[in-house]
Amino acid sequence: MAQVCDVTGKKPMSGHNVSHANNKTKRRFLPNLQRRKFWVDSENRWVSLRLSNAALRTIDKNGIDAVLTKMRLEGKSI
Repeated sequence: MAQVCDVTGKKPMSGHNVSHANNKTKRRFLPNLQRRKFWVDSENRWVSLRLSNAALRTIDKNGIDAVLTKMRLEGKSI
């Protein structure tokens, strides 16, 4: 399963582990993804999303209805 946030679209980034001797080896920085269920009153159903911590903060700020509306405008399936 791809490690991508449903709301923000955050994906793993690549970078280097850097040793004390300045040797560099490739590594991946993974987003902080959480699986959460939200009750949506307007649709009278549960919605399950895979979210980054930043997306959880966005939902707390704007509300789940606003976030789902924006996702639908972007063409994402819910």
